[in-house]
Amino acid sequence: MSRPMCQAAATQQQTQRSAFTLVELLVVIAIIGILIALLLPAVQAARESARRSQCSNNLKQLGIGLHGYHDVMGSFPFGRGGTSTGPLNNSTRVSGFIPMLPYIEQTAIYDQIRTGGNGAPPYGPQGWLSWVNWNYTIPTLICPSDIHGRPAAGAVGQNNYAFSRGDSIHGIITSQNLRGMFMYIQTVRISDVTDGTSNTIAMSERVRANFGIGGSSKPSIKEGTAISLANLNTNPATNPAACFATATDQYFTTPPSVKGRFGTLWTDGEPERTGFNTVMPPNGPSCVGDANVNADSSSGVYAPSSFHPDGVLGLMVDGSVRFVNDNIDTGNLGAAEVTGGPSFFGVWGAMGSKAGGEGIANAGTIIN
Repeated sequence: MSRPMCQAAATQQQTQRSAFTLVELLVVIAIIGILIALLLPAVQAARESARRSQCSNNLKQLGIGLHGYHDVMGSFPFGRGGTSTGPLNNSTRVSGFIPMLPYIEQTAIYDQIRTGGNGAPPYGPQGWLSWVNWNYTIPTLICPSDIHGRPAAGAVGQNNYAFSRGDSIHGIITSQNLRGMFMYIQTVRISDVTDGTSNTIAMSERVRANFGIGGSSKPSIKEGTAISLANLNTNPATNPAACFATATDQYFTTPPSVKGRFGTLWTDGEPERTGFNTVMPPNGPSCVGDANVNADSSSGVYAPSSFHPDGVLGLMVDGSVRFVNDNIDTGNLGAAEVTGGPSFFGVWGAMGSKAGGEGIANAGTIIN
């Protein structure tokens, strides 16, 4: 055989050897698929860890804001309050986020609110009304883990963080004597927190939602609130455990009897918009005692919720942030709420009461 023919045969043989067979290609694809399947959960976990860290930082900033406000004003802000005199006022219907604004690096928007204008009185209209200065989302108030994402610029402002009403249930919409840190008009001083600032929760988080009664075909317990749990309207409210019967696993069983109102109006001081209480466990169902279609139910149990695995973040009165597990002790949820003394609702209820005589320094995981 001549030399050129040998070279041509060798080249052809080398070319044939460099090609993949179909079987080899399928094996490579399978290996790549396995590697992706192994890596994807790790990537997702890393992303959630970063999001949770940002959420924790948001709460720490709110804690600094609360203490900055207390240093200047001598007390923490109200949960729901505002102006109530004169022909133009906001009917004491704004949230505690409004007076906090200068203390969370939002002085510019606060000055515009204080001035009024654009058809609104000084300090703004009622928190549920449309106003240019209400249509602004404070970045610090949004948890990056919430799947609903950040609102568009110019849209109605939203929030993921909520003020604690403690373990109180009945009439918390306008009560001025709640066991928690925030209430209607009245304010709380550090000296009022006799259970200890490291034992008492000030704020936590909830998943945002915006639908009326029956407005969601498959409402989850993290975002919805079941209506007409009548025993919550008794004084004192009794048997909040009945709220568990409204849901199966992660969803409410009767969607036509569920609404979702939290977090879509950061300026409104109603508990359904900007509050929670320490009765139902984190990521448990929430319920109200009436069938009010808006966020104006008088009595209710509002569980904090999040998309962090296994629990929620909570801001303690001393400014520390703790992770509160879904399985935290809730005591006897078949009992009635108390107005004084230790909570019947276990460690969780005790964390909410500021002067119940409980000591629970180790409730929750401290986030440094």
